[in-house]
This record gives sequence, C-alpha cells and structure tokens, in this order.
Amino acid sequence: MEQLRTIGRELAMGSQGGWGQSKEFLDLVKSIGEARSKAEEDRIIARELEHLKRRLADPDVPRRKMKELLLRLVYAEMLGHDASFGHIHAVKMTHDESLPLKRTGYLAVALFLDERHDLVILVVNTIQKDLRSDNYLVVCAALTAACRLIGEEAIPAVLPQVAELLAHPKEAVRKKAVMALHRFYQRSPSSVSHLVSNFRKRLCDNDPGVMGATLCPLYDLILEEPNSYKDLVVSFVNILKQVAERRLPTSYDYHQMPAPFIQIKLLKILAVLGSGDKQASGHMYTVLGDIFRKGDTASNIGNAILYECICCISSIFPNPKMLEAAAETTSKFLKSDSHNLKYMGIDALGRLIKINPDIAEEHQLAVIDCLEDPDDTLKRKTFELLYKMTKSTNVEVIVDRMIEYMINITDHHYKTEIASRCVELAEQFAPSNQWFIQTMNKVFEHAGDLVNIRVAHNLMRLIAEGFGEEDEGADSQLRSSAVDSYLRIVGEPKLPSSFLQIICWVLGEYGTADGKYSASYIIGKLCDVAEAHLTDDTVKAYAISAILKIFAFEIALGRKIDMLPECQTLVDELSASHSTDLQQRAYELQALLGLDKHAVESVMPTDASCEDIEVDRNLSFLNSYVQQALENGAAPYIPESERSGVITVGSYRSQEQQEASAHTLRFEAYEMPKPSLALATSQANMSTPPTDLVPVPEPGYYKEDHQTSRSQTSGDAISGEFGVKLRLDGVQKKWGRPTYSSSTPSSSASSQQATNGGSHSDVGGSTSSQVRDSSYGSKRQQSTEISAEKQRLAASLFGSAAAKADRKAPASRKTAKEPSMEKATASSAAPQPIKEQVIPAAPPPDLLDLGDEPVSSNPPSADPFSQLEGLLGPASATPVVSGTPATSSSKAPDLMSIFSDDVPTGATSGSTDPTLGDVNLMNSHKGAAAKKGPSLQDALQKDATARQVGVTPTGNNPNLFKDLLG
Repeated sequence: MEQLRTIGRELAMGSQGGWGQSKEFLDLVKSIGEARSKAEEDRIIARELEHLKRRLADPDVPRRKMKELLLRLVYAEMLGHDASFGHIHAVKMTHDESLPLKRTGYLAVALFLDERHDLVILVVNTIQKDLRSDNYLVVCAALTAACRLIGEEAIPAVLPQVAELLAHPKEAVRKKAVMALHRFYQRSPSSVSHLVSNFRKRLCDNDPGVMGATLCPLYDLILEEPNSYKDLVVSFVNILKQVAERRLPTSYDYHQMPAPFIQIKLLKILAVLGSGDKQASGHMYTVLGDIFRKGDTASNIGNAILYECICCISSIFPNPKMLEAAAETTSKFLKSDSHNLKYMGIDALGRLIKINPDIAEEHQLAVIDCLEDPDDTLKRKTFELLYKMTKSTNVEVIVDRMIEYMINITDHHYKTEIASRCVELAEQFAPSNQWFIQTMNKVFEHAGDLVNIRVAHNLMRLIAEGFGEEDEGADSQLRSSAVDSYLRIVGEPKLPSSFLQIICWVLGEYGTADGKYSASYIIGKLCDVAEAHLTDDTVKAYAISAILKIFAFEIALGRKIDMLPECQTLVDELSASHSTDLQQRAYELQALLGLDKHAVESVMPTDASCEDIEVDRNLSFLNSYVQQALENGAAPYIPESERSGVITVGSYRSQEQQEASAHTLRFEAYEMPKPSLALATSQANMSTPPTDLVPVPEPGYYKEDHQTSRSQTSGDAISGEFGVKLRLDGVQKKWGRPTYSSSTPSSSASSQQATNGGSHSDVGGSTSSQVRDSSYGSKRQQSTEISAEKQRLAASLFGSAAAKADRKAPASRKTAKEPSMEKATASSAAPQPIKEQVIPAAPPPDLLDLGDEPVSSNPPSADPFSQLEGLLGPASATPVVSGTPATSSSKAPDLMSIFSDDVPTGATSGSTDPTLGDVNLMNSHKGAAAKKGPSLQDALQKDATARQVGVTPTGNNPNLFKDLLG
C-alpha cells in the first residue's frame, strides 16, 4: 500500500511538472483518460509500447528517464497489456544505489513478476543484500518485494535475515518482517514452524501497528489448532477492551472509530477460540456488551464492527443477553433502507436462528420485503435464510417460491443449486406423496438436465412403492394421477432427458393399469417420444422397454393387441441399430410377442417392481442340470489354480526368482510330476453353464457411488467346453465392500409432523398491524398498512398461531425402501429433528453482569500494553495433515454374454444405470450349452453380416430366443 501511495504521489507531481516528468508522459495519461472506447485505449497503449521498445533499446538512457519509462511500463501493464520486454530493466533498477530508483525498481518488479518467473532468481541476491542495509527504507522495500517474489524454494535463503529483523529498532521494519513471515507461513508452513513463537512475542510489541500485524498470522495458526492458543483468550479480550476504550493514538482512528480493523480481527479470533468453550466464552461477554452499547450505526465501519460482533456471538457459547443484543442490532439492519445493510441483516439472522429459531418470527415482515425486493443478490440471500428456516408447516410455500424463482433465472449454476435445495426440502418435509410428485415434476420440467439422475430413480421408486400402507386404493390413485399428469406433459417440446425417462417408465408400468387408457393409445405416445428423440439412446431404451411391458401385460390378460405401424417401424429401426442395447430390446419384444399367456406371466409379472428378490448364492437350482451334464460326459470343474497355463501370484514370484538365479548354479531337485485329476462327482466342484442374470435391487440415489462394483473369483470360471464365463454380477461378496450397501432413507415417514414454536400474536388484526408498523421503521409509521397477502405469506412462512390452528396434520410420506426390499409399514409420527443443532442457552447468570463489572477510570499509562508482558510462552503445535486414499474398481463387460448378462433383472426394478432396461427374461439360455445346433455366436455373426449388406431383419430372430424357457 505504501508503494502504491508513492507511485500515486509521483504521478500527481508529474502532472504538475515535478520530478522531471516529460510532456510525453503527461500526454499519455491525458489521452488514456479521454479515450471513449476500449478499442481506442488499446490503440494508444499499443503505440506507446512500440515507442517504449525503441527507447529501452537505447543504451544511453539517463537514469531519471529510465525511471519514467518504467512508470509508463507499469501503466501499460496495469491496463492489461504485455510489457514483459521491459521486465529486465526493472530488475536492473533494483540494484541502483539511489533510494527513489531502487524503490521504483522494486515496485515494478513486484507488479511484473511472480514467484514462478525465471527472473526472480536475479532478485533474490539483491533482496538479501538490501535486508542488511542501514537505511530502514531500503529494508522495508526489500521486505515488501520478498512477500511477493520469494517462493517456497527461496524461503531458506532469506528466512534467517527476516527473523533477525523482528527485533529491529524501527517499528515499520518489525511490522513488515511479521508480514513477510506470515507470507512464508502461508506458502510453506514447515519452513517457519520453528518461528511461530515469535508471533506471541510480537503481540506484546510497544507499537500497535506491529501488534495489529501479528493478529493476522495468529488467526491462521488458531484456525489450525485452537486448543494451543486458549491461554491467549484473556490477552485478546484485554487488547480489545483497550482498543474499544480509545487507548490507542488517534492516528489509528477511521471515521471516528478506534482502530476498527484491529477490532474486527480480534472478534474473528475470539469467535474461533470461544466456539463450544463455555469458560473461554465467559471472558468475552463483558467486552462484547460494551461494543454493542458503544456501537455506531451511522457509518459503514461501525456497522461492520457490529456485524462481526453478531458473528462472534453466534459462534461462541450462547448467552441470552448477548443473543438479545444481537437480535436488536439485526433488527436495525433489516429496517434500514440500504440494500447492503439488509443483506447483512439477512445473513446475521441466518446465523442467529441456528441458536434460537424463534428470533426469525419477530422479523417476518422484513424477510418478506427482502424476498420481494428487486435486488437479485438480496433475494438470493433471503432464499438461503428461508432454506434454513424450512419445516413441515411452511415447506409448501417456501418450495413453491423457490421453484417460481428458479423458472425466471438463467444462471445455470445457481439454478442447479436452487433445484437441489427444492429436492432436499421436498424429501425431508413433504406433507404428502402427491405433493412430492407434483413438486418433482415441476423441478424436472424446468431444470431436469441440472438435477442428478438419482433423484429420478428415487421418484420412480416412490411411485412404485406408494404410501407404504395397506391402502391399495390410495396407491392406485397416486399412480393414476401420475399417469394423467405425464400424458398431459409428454407432448410438450424440449423436455429434459431425465424427465422423459420417468415418463416412459411410469407409462409402461401403470399406463393401462386402471383401464382408463387403451394400450394402443399409450404405445402411440411412447412411439412419439422415441421418434422425437432420435439421438438420445437412453430415452429410446426406456420407450421400447415400456412398450414391451404394455404388450406383456395385455398378453397376460388374454387380450389381443395389434402392432401399430409406427411401433413396427420403431422395432425395425432399433433391430438394426448400432447400439447393442437397443438392438437386444427390440429382439426381446419380437420374441415376447410369440409366447403364450403363461410364459409371458412368468417372464414379465404384473406390478412386480417392489417384489422381494432372493439371491441364491450357491446356485442350487442348477444342481440337477450339472448332475445330468456329468452323466452325459461333461468335464468336471477344475479349480483355476490347478489349470494348466494359469499364472498365479506364486508363479510370478517363482519366475522372478528364476530370472534372479539364471546365472547361478542350482542344486535343488526337480519337482515331482503332479498326479492326474480323477473325475470328481461332487457338485461343489462342478462347472455351471451360463445362467440368467442375478437380480439386484437398486441402491438409493442418495449414495455417492451408485454403480455396483463387479468382481469375479477364481471359482467363477467355466471350463473350456462351455466357452463363456459365469457372471455373478450383483452377488454379495463375503470380503471387501458389500454389493448390497445399506441406503439411508431420504426422509422418515414418522418425522413429517414437526410441531411449530409457541403461539404467536395474530398479525391480521388492525391493532397488531399498527404495532408492527410502529416497530418496523420511521418511514413505515406514516399510515402505511400491511397488505393482507403479505400477512398470509408471513403466516405461512413463519407459522403464526392462526395458521397452526387451521392447518391439518400433514400425511406422512413413506420412506425409501431398504435394500432388502421388505415392505415397510406405517409407523407412529415422531417429531422431525431440527436440521441445525440448537445449543441450550442456559449458562450461569453470573457470567454476564454488564452492570456490575467495574470499569477502571484511571488514565492510561505510557505503555498501554505493559500488562501483557507476562504473555510470552512457547508455541506448541504444528499442523498435521492426513489423507485417506480412495480406491475404485471396475470390470469390463463380457462381450460374449451380451444377450445374457447385459439384460437388467427384475421387470420393473428401476436400475440405477439409465442405459439398462427393466426386462427379465428368466432362464432364457437354460440348457443352451448342452443342446446341438447353431450357436448364439453364429446367429449374431449372420445377423451382423446381413445388416452390413443392407438387409434389415424384420421378423423374429430364429436363433436368438428359440430356447426361451427351455
């Protein structure tokens, strides 16, 4: 800052003709100031840079003229232009013996270079020499440059000299030495860890400027390890008390406030040290009360100190009188006409309601005014406050307001944040399932691509599970209303992909369940969705799977359904698709149409998305097949470790040992040959043929890692005769991370009814309206009446007594199902735990007695900080950084099992992977390995060859599903 003032004075004196500035420099400054556009300014700077290049190339430039040229380079650099060609001249000027030229050189170098620049190495030696100078101004200039240019590698070169300057007789040098050490600590804490005790010593410096500079590194150290500095609480409180009592020189005053920036830094430090510490907080209450009483709201710096006091009170152990004083100051902020003060009031109110939620109800009308303010920044801050105040009684109003605001903004980053908050609040405080579904529909419709896809999976699960009670009629009504709403929405243009996936899934599961809509009508709508999104394979996959479900349900009911032309066209198109997933879904639909009623009921059961799925880890249902295969001459299972050609870890080690001892004599005997394996008849050692997929329930969307890790053990390999490998995707592992991870419910059904606070006065009457007007502000007293709409909104948000009397108990919403997929029963209602933990405000009353604390009226001594001389003590802590490695695993899919392993299990299980369908063809290849005839691989090759020559298969694949259901 001092260097910037210097260049400002030089520029000002140059405009007056002083310091030998030329007319060219004055004309440059004038022309830039008079430029009417950025393009004109750029042309002026470009001409100036060309002129400077020619002038700096002249070896006979006088020293004073070189100083002016560097200032002109600084001017161009600060306007955003590249002046790197003159950086070396700035480095040279730092070697000059003249103090003005040296300081100008340091100023230019600090602006031109950073710690990673190649020219910095030329400055380090100069800084080392100048730190030993007898002129304290030279030392100060070198310390200022060291803060900017000395990197982590160069810190050891200058650190001893900087540490010695902490005892320099000049206070300006000591202050800049503390600042340099602080900067070194920020860049490399380990380099200056042995010098942190010097910060404690400098806290007792006779100069208040050095003491104020020491507060900055101490704040960083206290953030790292607060417990090591608890002994300084009394010292900090004494310093703050002396500063607030104006014991510092008047030169530290700013707008008639005594050293406000030192006060703010001390309040930040006390907030950290008093967090959760009742004893330490007890020392702070008196001085905080004094600051509140002496607070000046007429200036911005006075309001800043009061705001920092509120932040300190909200962080330390709570006290009723302090909370009352903070609430009163917050009320003054909210009543102000300044948007900046209102913003501070909203932020302070958000901090206080974490301790006492009832404080917000006293300022409900002020919050409503901020919510309706045209200032977008203030409105966003108000939404953050409402997000913290949300409970079951006002969630509908707050979420509706958030969605309305989300629709009207274009900032995608903040739109994503608002959408995620709407989803979180709806899950936690939803009064009913119908309201939750309608809210999710609005969120997906207006911000679908910005919402996590796991939210869509949870919505589908909720529709499938219903209320979780035995009332099937209510669940059917819920699904029917969802189908009606989706049929109205599906025709709208530009719907998000995630929302279309939900629509297709719901229409496929429940589109024809109540008989209100015909199967042909639903299939036509799904075909329209697939045709409108030709480039989105995920939407087309959901659409064709939904069509398959509708055909299966109709066949199972014995109804005859004709294939619509547009549906046939879609199936033919997907059968020739380059996507193997879409191709398989189309073939599955063609195969399903050729099955009888009983087969379809087994393959695609009706409304089976919530059925419990049991996994047979031992695959006992294959025992009879394995025994029959053995009797027919099949080869028995051979453990992987005993197979020829299989390299294990032991073989790798033996190979390394052989390579190490290749050039030495070997004296050990040859290994004995292994006996031939007898034909084992035990079922435990038998190979299993390719089976159907093992169904896995969908994990909750709220898990961060929702992809199921796959593993394959040595016992899962299949003998060479069968040709393909057994896939155990989804089977729970005994060791390692389990596949079935327990999912935490997003919200509890028993926690939807949260009792509001105590009763509040009715704000609808004229008497309370007048009281509210008189307490809200001087401008509101001029016969301004509060509108009825604003009163209703405040009653909805803050839960007045009248609103609580009329509101019915919200219906509980069922929680998400556990991974075991067991049916959850309705439980008794329990109060919803408050999101932010409320600390009980019941300290002993003698901790705060603002009137009984004797205040010394004696005049200050010559040294106001002499009472802190006993403060010195060793520093004890060095930060410890620890990390936790994270691992992840993935398994590439088996290409040979494309028609057996990539088909998702469960007819309507709602897989977390959107590219997977929900068709479960049970045992589609059972016994395929033992049969004769063309193999699946040959059929696939023929089909691919036919497609390459331009032939599109339109009928059922004769080889793909011929052995369906055995």
